[in-house]
Amino acid sequence: MVLEGLKVVSFCHFLQGPAAMQYLSDMGAAVIKIEPPNGAFERHWGGVDKAKVGGATSFFLCANRNARSLAIDLKKPDAKEVIFRLVESAHVLAENFRPGALDRLGFGYENVRRRKPDIIYASASGFGRSGPFADRPGQDLLIQAMSGLAAATGKGEVGPTPVGCAAADQHGAALFALGIAGAYARWLKTGVGTRVESSLLGAGIDLQMESLVAYYASGATKENFNRDVHLGSWFHEAPYGIYALADAHVAISMAQVANLAQVLDSAELAGFVGESPYRNRNAIAAALANVVKDYTFERLHALFTVHAIWHARVEDFDDLLENPQLEHNETFSDVSINGETVKLLNHPVRYDAAAPGKAEFALQPGAHTRDVLGSSGFSDAEIRELLRSEVVFAPE
Repeated sequence: MVLEGLKVVSFCHFLQGPAAMQYLSDMGAAVIKIEPPNGAFERHWGGVDKAKVGGATSFFLCANRNARSLAIDLKKPDAKEVIFRLVESAHVLAENFRPGALDRLGFGYENVRRRKPDIIYASASGFGRSGPFADRPGQDLLIQAMSGLAAATGKGEVGPTPVGCAAADQHGAALFALGIAGAYARWLKTGVGTRVESSLLGAGIDLQMESLVAYYASGATKENFNRDVHLGSWFHEAPYGIYALADAHVAISMAQVANLAQVLDSAELAGFVGESPYRNRNAIAAALANVVKDYTFERLHALFTVHAIWHARVEDFDDLLENPQLEHNETFSDVSINGETVKLLNHPVRYDAAAPGKAEFALQPGAHTRDVLGSSGFSDAEIRELLRSEVVFAPE
């Protein structure tokens, strides 16, 4: 794979960090996940009342594919040398602890760089490692609130509304992985390490690149966020949004009001032809909602397809499993976890028309402790002593 040869020592937990490591490991990187003896946070929290498959939480399974686990008690004096020896044989130390946490453990940037001058030291945080918010908890919902995303998503009397997924975390993970991959490309060319930093707040802002530039360039105010309930964004012209049909909901994208009026044979919509589809967006959306409410999706789809009006049926999570394009793209895969089957998402990118096929999980903390230490130059005697003294841990 494209990142084969890259070795990462990962102090990552929750979602942003592990998801970034999963992107890298899917691409061929060897990721060593450093965990406390009882396992990382995501092993103990699962959403939907701690959803589990084969004893593993859904949260762990969503973002820890192909990472190898080393369980270690970082409070033990001998643990520091273990970590440094691992780092010396790696390219990257990646972490998403709060700023200063690794410094207190003795693995801050300057300490690590003294042992390995060409290290790629990558940190993901909530707000950055300095500044007035650096010590605040970085969590997806809080970032959606602070980045303007919840305000821009909300509409009318409903008010600010969060996106229905961990959007900042997931985008933050992609940006974190991007930064590491870029630093590795530099290392391959020059042998020079890089201090890589990303943040959830930065990811939340970056998600809104188009809308933020439009906001400041147009002189809009927060009053522009108030819009008809059908409209999908504050900055698009009508009809951009989602509308109820007799048997489904339909998303209608960037269509001309004149075309819609003609195709739907609507005098009401025809009355807006020649008027600004942005300044009149609320009235147009309300009129369109009234026109299409008795259509079935099949009937509307036939009309819109013939006349090249961009649209899509609104699908729920159950519908996704029957979506022929997702099936063609091999978006999902069924993976066995301790004799039970879970449906997971495959890597989202294709390389030479193929998706990465490997999907293995460290189902217990320290599942790879012996192998990781052995491949990093520790002798059998050293490994036995580290296990005996409970510096490191491995399943029996």
